[in-house]
Amino acid sequence: MSGPLARLIRQQRRRHADGLRLAAASATIVGASTVLLLGLSGWFLTGAAIAGLGGLAAAQAFNVLLPSAGIRLLAILRTAFRYLERLSGHAAALKALAAIRPALFAALAASPPAEAMALSRGEASARLVQDIDAVETRFIRLSAPWGAGAAVASGVAMAAGASWASALVAAVSVAVSLVSSRWLARRLSVRTGPAIQQATGALKDALATYVAAAPELRVYGVQDRAAAEIEALGVDLDTLRRKAVAAQGWLVVLQGLILGLAVALTLVFAQSAAQPLAAMAGLAAAMALEGLSGVTKAFEQDAGADAAAVRLDTVLKHEPSEAGARAIAERKSLTFGDLLVEPGARLVLTGPSGCGKTTILERLLGLRSFSKSAHPGIRRDERMLLLCAGQEPSAQTRSTFAYAPQDAVLIEGTVRANLALAGAHAEAAMWNALTDAGLEARVRDMPLTLDTWIGENGERLSGGERRRLSLARALLRDAPWLLLDEPTEGLDPATEALVVARLDARLKRTGQGLILVSHRAAPRALCDQQLPIASPRAIG
Repeated sequence: MSGPLARLIRQQRRRHADGLRLAAASATIVGASTVLLLGLSGWFLTGAAIAGLGGLAAAQAFNVLLPSAGIRLLAILRTAFRYLERLSGHAAALKALAAIRPALFAALAASPPAEAMALSRGEASARLVQDIDAVETRFIRLSAPWGAGAAVASGVAMAAGASWASALVAAVSVAVSLVSSRWLARRLSVRTGPAIQQATGALKDALATYVAAAPELRVYGVQDRAAAEIEALGVDLDTLRRKAVAAQGWLVVLQGLILGLAVALTLVFAQSAAQPLAAMAGLAAAMALEGLSGVTKAFEQDAGADAAAVRLDTVLKHEPSEAGARAIAERKSLTFGDLLVEPGARLVLTGPSGCGKTTILERLLGLRSFSKSAHPGIRRDERMLLLCAGQEPSAQTRSTFAYAPQDAVLIEGTVRANLALAGAHAEAAMWNALTDAGLEARVRDMPLTLDTWIGENGERLSGGERRRLSLARALLRDAPWLLLDEPTEGLDPATEALVVARLDARLKRTGQGLILVSHRAAPRALCDQQLPIASPRAIG
């Protein structure tokens, strides 16, 4: 496996090498003790039965204590080290995932705007959760080959106690089982594994879309149609999963046939040995093949994990960079065509709906690409922080702007958690931002004030309250320029007047510049410069 994800996994394997080594050592002990336990048990039971049939003298001469102690010791070792293997292996895997998920999220944020914004909420969620869960198996199963190797070595050694032919049968059976299982798993799972990943992502995407639009679906009476579409996607996913289960069933059948044949041949070649040794050889051969279960399980998961790795690599190839972020704050002037906007100035973009005012703000933030063929709209000078047309602003330029979009998007959580997206701030600063956004009194009336849960996308707030919380979040961000897109839309006149007055006072106090998009007279009165936008072509 190669690519960004492979490098990240190797890095995490080195970081958690101690835990993975402990898991591998524990798996080795578990594999060996499992085979030795069953083999010794078979020898002990068969020997005890023969001694019992041989009469009282033979029964009394049979050593019961030593093999009993060995069986008990092996059972204790198997139980204790299986627990240690799971504990250390899963701990290493979870710690690795705790580093991989943020790295993926950072790569998503650093990816080109067209690529990042093309991912729907469900698709982004699938990559962050589902695909990484598939990769998790690559960590958890790292100890599987060690356990399988110990089981095979122990099984072959115990079979050799009966005859070398029995040991050869056990070894050949293991090789045949590995080769055939890998071939069959690839043949049966190569289609279902990636398809299940894609079908799960499609189902998550549809669920995220329709859950967000649930009120509208009810109002227009199309909830049944949406439910039918989700059900169809669920049926497709279930069909693929049934095919995957059927493939696993064929693998079980194949392994069962090989196991039965291996045990029968082992007993045939061990018939010249004592019956307890023959029983030990047969059970040891069976357990050697059973010890391969972790490896054969990995064969089944490979197709899905490989598909997930390919999907993750398309995101992880974008590496976030911190270079240059600190130098931006000193270059604060903006040039829109022939219009120079000095630091601290206030500019309103005007024009009819659909002319591209919001697009300008998104391009300032680097959320949309510039067109090489159209008029640049935003031009470069020696102090300017943006690039000319045909060159995208880098992600670092976003630190120069605080942004409250037209469609206020809130995370599922508390008021405090939503404000914290603007960075680490003292609680007093949060209250000041809420006051300037005209929301402070409402939050103080909430049961837990800043720690009140507001639901998914702020569903427990009104539309105006969501907009003002988004504004407060933008006011918290320490940036030279404030970008506001319809900040007072949906507010009653009294609340709008309050917000505008407090925003004016804040801008005078901080010296922060303002780029405003609004169709309402009150917020537009804040601005001393105006830029008419006649059509989308005017901004490229």
